Amino acid sequence: MASVVARALVAVDAEKASKQDLELLKKLVMEFKDELDALGVKVDKIDKRVAVLEKNLGGWKLSGQMYFDANFTDYDSNPDNDRSFGFGRARLFLGKQIDENTSLMVRFNSHQTRLGNDSRHDLYWDRWYVDTKLPYDINFRFGRFNFDWEGDLGLYDPYTVNNDATFGDWDVNGFQFAKTWGMFDITGIVGRDTEIGVDNGGVMFDDQNTHMTYALKIGANGEKWMLGAMGYWFNADNLNANVDVNTYGIYGGYNFTPAIQLKGVYYFQDIDPGFSFDGDDPKSWKVILDVKQDLLKFTSLWIEYAQEDNTFLGTNSYDYLGSNEKANQPFNTGTAKIWNIIADQKWNDKFGSYLRYWQADWDTDGVDDTKNWTVGVRYQYTSAIQFKLEYDSVDYGETLFQDNNGKDNIFRFRTTVNF
Repeated sequence: MASVVARALVAVDAEKASKQDLELLKKLVMEFKDELDALGVKVDKIDKRVAVLEKNLGGWKLSGQMYFDANFTDYDSNPDNDRSFGFGRARLFLGKQIDENTSLMVRFNSHQTRLGNDSRHDLYWDRWYVDTKLPYDINFRFGRFNFDWEGDLGLYDPYTVNNDATFGDWDVNGFQFAKTWGMFDITGIVGRDTEIGVDNGGVMFDDQNTHMTYALKIGANGEKWMLGAMGYWFNADNLNANVDVNTYGIYGGYNFTPAIQLKGVYYFQDIDPGFSFDGDDPKSWKVILDVKQDLLKFTSLWIEYAQEDNTFLGTNSYDYLGSNEKANQPFNTGTAKIWNIIADQKWNDKFGSYLRYWQADWDTDGVDDTKNWTVGVRYQYTSAIQFKLEYDSVDYGETLFQDNNGKDNIFRFRTTVNF
């Protein structure tokens, strides 16, 4: 009988037995454990594998994240609404391991609806997708999912919640194929209904069924370096849209030590004639020096410098604490010059603090520089609950030729729950 169980254990590796078969096999393994040991079958490893498979195949996993914010503001741009309490984020994640190679993930988001003096929060599922493996170890994803290659590559700062990719971080309905060969990797996406809001020119690729989305990333990663290229093609094929935007990027990075990394990305765009100025295809690039606290001991340091043509159709608003720092960026032939500097300190397992300075020169007469300061402290009350108190001030300057003027200030107390 032990020999029969041993042969079944070999067969289940090849045939991926059902959950019921695994439960029966586990009982047999436990009953004939000594005999299987005598046959030289490594029962402990197989027993652990069967237990993991049983757990993964057996049910659903629920997790979530919530931000509850108490905001006290002094907005010159919106002086009538200076206090607000509510959820800055409320998300639920529902996942299921269908088999060894296939999993399902669904994300629910909260949307606040105000009805007179009352408000309610409605849950809607904004992402759902299935991951599985195709032949030749190709990872295949389909459904509505997010792709954010800048975030995956660490090309925007991890310290501020609302910072975003220069070009990226979108939800799309479609298909994703990914393959890795040693140090090389390639990812391709074909989709539609890509939800993108860009800052300049009033262009929106949204869920109105107006654009096909094609994207391709090819990269290589060494022990101390990374190098690669990205391409995004948004092709209009609907009467409600007539602008094609093709964007190409090259990225790279080098780790001088485990605590010091220099990295950056360069983009150039091919936009339909008539939409850009004088047929000029806009460009954007940034370079980042990322220094970990392990080196400086008392703080980490993120120093980011960027140049972006004012006609570049990007997605990064640097929108922190509700102040849109790029609100005054004009749509002209100038080139914005942006500094983003962050010092983040982890004092112990419970307490931390951070400072941030952001500045933009819009390269336009009659439009003042925008300057922003942020300071905050955080306290990790438990592994699931964090408290954060922060102050943010953005100064837009004062001229007659810009959309926003004066200063916006906010104190925010945020309670974060992860489960």
